Amino acid sequence: MREGITFNDVLLVPKRSRVFSRKDISTKTRLSRNIELNIPLVSANMDTVTGSEMARKMAELGGIGIIHRFLSIEDQVEEVRKVKRSENVIIDEPFTTEPDKKIKDLVDELERYNTSSALVVNIKKERKYLVGIITARDLLFESSSTSTVSDLMTKNVITATPGTSIQKAKGILHKKKIEKLPIVKKDGELLGLITLSDIIKKMNNPNTSKDKKGRLLVGAAIGVNDDYTKRAIALKNAGADVIVIDIAHGHNTREIDALRKLKKLFKDDIDIVAGNIATKEAALDLIKAGADGLKVGIGPGAACTTRIVTGVGVPQITAIQDVMQVAKKHNVPVIADGGIKNSGDFSKALAAGASTAMIGSLLAGCKESPGEYIIDRGMIYKYYRGMASFEAASSKKKIDRSTSDGLLRVPEGASGKVFYKGDASMVLNDLVSGLRSSMSYLGAKNLKEFSKNAEFIRMTNAGMIESGPHGVN
Repeated sequence: MREGITFNDVLLVPKRSRVFSRKDISTKTRLSRNIELNIPLVSANMDTVTGSEMARKMAELGGIGIIHRFLSIEDQVEEVRKVKRSENVIIDEPFTTEPDKKIKDLVDELERYNTSSALVVNIKKERKYLVGIITARDLLFESSSTSTVSDLMTKNVITATPGTSIQKAKGILHKKKIEKLPIVKKDGELLGLITLSDIIKKMNNPNTSKDKKGRLLVGAAIGVNDDYTKRAIALKNAGADVIVIDIAHGHNTREIDALRKLKKLFKDDIDIVAGNIATKEAALDLIKAGADGLKVGIGPGAACTTRIVTGVGVPQITAIQDVMQVAKKHNVPVIADGGIKNSGDFSKALAAGASTAMIGSLLAGCKESPGEYIIDRGMIYKYYRGMASFEAASSKKKIDRSTSDGLLRVPEGASGKVFYKGDASMVLNDLVSGLRSSMSYLGAKNLKEFSKNAEFIRMTNAGMIESGPHGVN
């Protein structure tokens, strides 16, 4: 039998380098056939890792987040819409309310959709006509339970006409000392919104991952159960840029059939990533079915116990290399999903041929990850759980009872808590910084050269000990 290897089994051999500055290194890559990213990082579609807030942060920094599927279709669609609305040169569908809405109801909606203001509109024949604007400042000291939006809103709203350039909009925002500029027709019909905060974000984050309309990129996961077609259509209509078919064993007839059906339904309107897999046979079958990207990893995740419970899996470096034998021939990008504990592992995954890496546990304790903070004896934590854990499975049953067949299943995931890490940008910057250093050691100015120059060398347990800090208190 052959031997499989993973991250701690190998090191990358340094090469002659002409990279004099890490600023000269490009980390641009492809997530799938038609989607490009500025950094090769994807946040995992796990309910303790990626909601709309994490997806926004990932896209702002040049990567992408995949909204997990352990939600109702309506809630998952709303998570996608939150990302699409959050940063756009022109927001096509700004948050709106109506004049007769009670203030207490508006406050609840503002909290739910994580926004601080609303454009006030009258709706006539499914068209919205601007009549005012209401902001958090207007609501600050309001205590009446009977007040309506029309009582507090600003009625004389400064607006711009369709076709207004961003430069002109910046001038209006500056001159009038306002932060929001609605775009309206001459008859008052609302078409969109330009905000000062989005313009500033664009200036501060030049590497942001965006679609053709200037909106943040976001992906969403689906399964292969009865509602998958309905869910996929709803997610695409909400603006999702990529659909990820997410099941534990992607080399499965149900996934292959689902992939074929979705590719026939959507044509080339949206990319579909399939997984998880760990063999070249699986890669070939999914590519033949139309996969635009492949997600690789059976059992390497920090909260995954598949290999212990089932005895099934392939060590991650070997899995990536095996899949790449097929994926490279068909020009299909590969996502390395699981097992990455630090920037060294991240670099090795890309050197082995992956175009991007999916990160779960490293992002689970961040400010942007879903879930509450836990303070225990002075330390701050957040919950983290594998999506095949008992707790996650119980939550899923509450959402989708059609998946239950009455059989007892042994959990293939663990749950627990991870240290709070602060802003996700700190984790992402550490990973990308380590990758740039690794690329410079191999004399690579881009990821294609990095993979081409990569030479792995096996190391013993003594080599592993030597690789870390030792002899230092």
